[in-house]
Amino acid sequence: MPPLSDALLYSVEPYKIKVVEPLKTTTLAERTQSIEAAGYNPMLLRAEDVFIDLLTDSGTAAMSDRQWAGMMLGDEAYAGSRNFYHLQAAVREHYGYRHIVPTHQGRGAEHILSQMLIKPGDYVPGNMYFPSTRLHQELAGGTFVDVVVDATYDPACAMPFKGNVDLAKLDAVIERVGAARIPYISLAATVNMAGGQPISMANLRAVRELADAHGIRIVLDAARAVENAYFIQQREDGYRHKRVADILLAMCALTDASTMSGKKDALVNIGGWLAVNDDALYEQASNLALAYEGLHTYGGLAGRDMEAMALGIRESVQEEHIHARVRQVEYLGEKLRARGIPIVEPVGGHAVYLDARRFLPHIEQTEFPAHRLAVELYLEAGIRSVERGILSAGRNAQTGEHNPATLELVRLAIPRRVYTQSHLDLVALAIERVHRRRETLRGLKLVHEPKHLRFFQARFEML
Repeated sequence: MPPLSDALLYSVEPYKIKVVEPLKTTTLAERTQSIEAAGYNPMLLRAEDVFIDLLTDSGTAAMSDRQWAGMMLGDEAYAGSRNFYHLQAAVREHYGYRHIVPTHQGRGAEHILSQMLIKPGDYVPGNMYFPSTRLHQELAGGTFVDVVVDATYDPACAMPFKGNVDLAKLDAVIERVGAARIPYISLAATVNMAGGQPISMANLRAVRELADAHGIRIVLDAARAVENAYFIQQREDGYRHKRVADILLAMCALTDASTMSGKKDALVNIGGWLAVNDDALYEQASNLALAYEGLHTYGGLAGRDMEAMALGIRESVQEEHIHARVRQVEYLGEKLRARGIPIVEPVGGHAVYLDARRFLPHIEQTEFPAHRLAVELYLEAGIRSVERGILSAGRNAQTGEHNPATLELVRLAIPRRVYTQSHLDLVALAIERVHRRRETLRGLKLVHEPKHLRFFQARFEML
């Protein structure tokens, strides 16, 4: 009998469990009471009342023994902590940027970047928005312009790189507003709101050429860039035998700066950075960090947090880790696909997305079908997820109308190194049970709406 294949070995989690956290099981009556108290918003649930938490993969990873050990080596000096230099070295080695400014998380980096580069009246083209990114751009006076390929908005389309920029759309924006009013092109790798869809190296290179022709910077949202590099390795011609670490470096080399939430790929519970190559931008970013985050060598983080992130960066590019991480997400996608559940294709690297338009076609979009589905998953089995549709899109500041949302999705984000196959089997079974009774579900009425990022704190009533 031949030995096990590498592909099969890579499909097994490359770690063993050393510490466990007990989970609380609840009854339907208890879950009903909890979700009512939370205003039918899973975001407002107490974590202890959630059985399987797929709300986000941000800051929810299980850290390794090396990371925990590294935290004991935290140098808590206010200035010049040795952990900062460890983090700087890891970023330079694996992302390639010359300068970094640590931030408390990705949002801190987005804020500094937007305040630094965007002027009122500017336009920021990008391959689909993300709520916090767009909000920071708007608060600085800019307008986000979506230039992602049309295939992104077809959940059933199996195009391997649905995070690609439509070059004709981008060129049209440059022609319409002028390069002087475009501070940078905002590229996400992968595209969260589209289902974790990657951008190809060929497309990134073409965007670089177009940007260079007009003297425009490119800023990468690198939160899940390792996952994007993995998809390039697996799906793009000429990269199958290259290391994910090398692909990641090549991706970043085609950009001028990046914002990073270390709470994703870098396998930590808090932390991020803004990375740049330009000396003058680094000087400006360091100065703004003083006002908003902290000294440029700690940026709102403890030394131990920076050490954990430096180690997490190195672990994140290990072939065994990234293969098993994405494979676990694909496993859930395969289970749902086999049950006839409508999901976004192809499955992304950090989450499986349910297509609520096809799941609940009888619920009008203004009655929040994706959010309603997220509520029902909690009621069914204590599973917490999040809407990515019209609720997340927010309102138009001028008209007060809901921003249009072509996609109406429920994100099942899988934390790194946290759940087992048995947990995912239960998730698939629960979704199948809800799907069987989907015609009995009715929508929701919005009764409390915050001004910004409303999906975090909105409250609802059942219709």
